[in-house]
This record gives sequence, C-alpha cells and structure tokens, in this order.
Amino acid sequence: MKKIKLTLNDFFNLPDAEIFNPHRFKDITSVSIDSRKIGKNCLFIAIKGERFDGHDFIHDVIKKKVSAVMINKDQLKRFANLEIPFITVKDTTKSLGDVASVWRDKLNAKIIGITGSAGKTTTKEILASLLSVKYNVHKTAANNNNHIGVPITLLSAKAKHQVAVIEHGTNHFGEIKYTANISKPDFAVITNIGHSHLEFLIDRKGVLKEKAALLKVTAKLGGLIFINNDDDLLSKYGKVFKRKITFGFNDQSDYRGKIENIDKSGRSTIEISYHKKNFRAKLPIAGEQNARNFLAAFAIAKELKLSDKQILKGLKKIKAASKRLEIKKINETIIINDSYNANPDSMKASLSLLSKIKPSYKKIAVLGDMFELGSQSKKLHQEIGSFINELKIDEVYTVGKLSENIYKSLNGRVPVKKHFKEKPFLLKTIKKSDFKRSVILIKGSRGMKMEEIFSALEEKLK
Repeated sequence: MKKIKLTLNDFFNLPDAEIFNPHRFKDITSVSIDSRKIGKNCLFIAIKGERFDGHDFIHDVIKKKVSAVMINKDQLKRFANLEIPFITVKDTTKSLGDVASVWRDKLNAKIIGITGSAGKTTTKEILASLLSVKYNVHKTAANNNNHIGVPITLLSAKAKHQVAVIEHGTNHFGEIKYTANISKPDFAVITNIGHSHLEFLIDRKGVLKEKAALLKVTAKLGGLIFINNDDDLLSKYGKVFKRKITFGFNDQSDYRGKIENIDKSGRSTIEISYHKKNFRAKLPIAGEQNARNFLAAFAIAKELKLSDKQILKGLKKIKAASKRLEIKKINETIIINDSYNANPDSMKASLSLLSKIKPSYKKIAVLGDMFELGSQSKKLHQEIGSFINELKIDEVYTVGKLSENIYKSLNGRVPVKKHFKEKPFLLKTIKKSDFKRSVILIKGSRGMKMEEIFSALEEKLK
C-alpha cells in the first residue's frame, strides 16, 4: 500500500507559508514535533511550548537527516543559512493544524469524533476495541485530545487505516471548533454534558455550546450525528439535526439500552434493542457509566456494519482505561482506581458504583478536590457530600482545600469521616488502617495526583 505523502505543492498552499531551498524538497511521509522521533522523509515542526522550544533542536534534527523543517518567521535570521528545505510560517502551532488538515484529506479512513464531559476516553477505547475486529483502526493515544494532540493523532494515521477514532477535549470556548475543522469527522458523538471546566465554560449550557461544535462541523460536512437521549440538553439540542442516530436508556431512542443486573464486582449485563432486534451481553468493565459508554460505542459500531458476533468478539478485548474505574483485588481488599480525573457527574457515578460492589464489604471513599468548577465550586463539592449521605458508604476521607466542602456536608449517616488538608497526613492514616474486606474508591482531579494514594494502598496490601 502506498504511503501518504505531502508534496511541495501542499506546502505552497499552506496559509502564510514561505519555502526556502525548494529545489531540494522531497515528498514528506511523516511529520514530528518531537526531535527524538525523526524518521526518513520526515518534516520537523518546531513548536514553542511551556517548557521547550522546538527551534532549539533544529540543528539536532538536521544531524539526524530530517528532510525539512518548519519554523516561525521570527526565527528566520537564526536559521537563514540552512541548506535543507525549510518552511517559515507565522505560527508553527497553527500550521501544525493546517498540515494535519491536509494529511486528513489524504486519508481513506472514516473519522469518528468523540467528546463529552465524562466517558470520552473510555468510549474511545471501547469503540476502538469493537471496530478492530473488522477494521484496521487508528485511535487517539492516551488523552492527546487538544489543539496539539488532535493534529498529532491525525498525522500518525497511515494509509492502511480504515477507521480513526479521534478524541476531542476542551476547557476554553473555540477549541473543539478548531480541532473539529482539522479532523473533519464522518461520525460524531458527545457522551454527555456535565459540570466540567466551568471555570471557563461557565455552566452546562456553556459546556453544550462548546462541545456542540463537533456536531455542527460534522453535520455541515454531511456526516452522521449520534445523540445521547438520556442527557436533557443533548436530547433537546439534537432535534436540530436531520441526519442523526439516537441512543439511550429510554423508549424514544433508536438504540435503547437496559441494564438487567449489576454483579458483585459492579459489572453490568446490558440488553440493547435496535431495528426490531435485541443484543445482550455482560460487560467486562464496571459501572453504570460504562454501560452508557458501551451503548454509545455499540450504536456507532452498528452503523459501521458490525455484526452482533463481531461485537461480542470485540467485547472480549475491552479493558478499563488507565486510572479510569480500574478495579484491582488484593487479597480481601478491592480498590477502584478512578484517579485520572474528576468532575461532579463522574464523581457521583463512581460513588454509586462503590455503593453497589460487594454488598458485604465495607465501603470507603478517598476523595480529592475537583478543579475548574469556577464560582460553582463550593456548591458542587457540597452536593457531593449530600449525595454520599444517601448512599451506604462507611468511611469517607477527603483531601485538599476544596474537598473540605464535601466533608462538611456529610451527616451522621457516614460512620467514619476525616478531612486532610495535605496528602502526606492522609497517607499516614492509610498506612495505619485495616482495609480487610473493604472496597476503596480513589478519585479526584488530575492535579491532585490521587494515583499516589493508590500506589500507597497497593504497597500496604501486598
């Protein structure tokens, strides 16, 4: 199969690009912003980041025989004597997106765009596992879903790929519109609209406004939209689209899910009704939220012509994404490592899961701050405390400045509750505690690094 190539003409057509030494230019078959990852016929784009400036590595990549480099125009004097082809642009970060957009147009793959306040990474992983049974699948690595990550993900896709599952993240207005116009999805889904990134997106309506850009761009290009009918804002918003598929746990959806039961390990058995047919399976990952993520992935997989048999085969490949509802059993202790990130909606979903796993075990929640909630931060943390009061949870340990609002909202229904201003004090308590026949949830925002709690628990219990 022929490789995807960027030609000299492609670069002549880039906005504000000027090409030097074009007579030495050879077609580009790979693009990198990492000076350590340079291959044959590679273009190195010098990006200026918070910690490193790619321009400082230009001479290093030339020694590695890079084919061409792209630099900012204000660096021209510094590199005017380069003998290899080089391209100057006003802003290499923006031009990275422009190059990725050209690359995307050369791909034969169907592009699936995914965003949402919670569950987008897990839905991406589930969908990629299902589709890999039938197609050669490319997907976003880890959570490289921003203005840099989306272009890099597209540029790493090859001619052999038949489907690319692209995750789109945001915390400011305009970011998803930007990345969606680069990826140009054929299919698009928003997992849900929750209380995330409110520091900049203000409220759920602001979250919808920002994330809906993925649907708008896809619809404008003639793509297929998938609407979560269980989300009140999405269900209403989805009515504006003519070409759409709906999914949810209500009777009005094209793909209707029903959770038949949840076992002692928190895993759901789900039944899905669609096109006068029924599909039933036990999911290998825990939590009602993952049943919802699976339903979204199932709907997309079906529209890409996967059979029930293929989906059941793909189901066996599904594993929990790193630090996202990862369940580990050590002797008589079960740890739910959900430490990657947190917002009020995902926090409530994980707490609900905690309350349902192993009914005979003691339930313990170790919770950190939820960030980027803006002026609603105190109220939303307090609501988590009130939510816990309605569950059967035996012990709650909170850590951080904001999570003290969770602690203060707990009432007498929680037998043991403690708050720690700093993590080292919490770690000391954990080392002294007995966690036999317990289920422990660990959750907090990324900046809290709650995985350190998981590591301490794992070391103690082994």
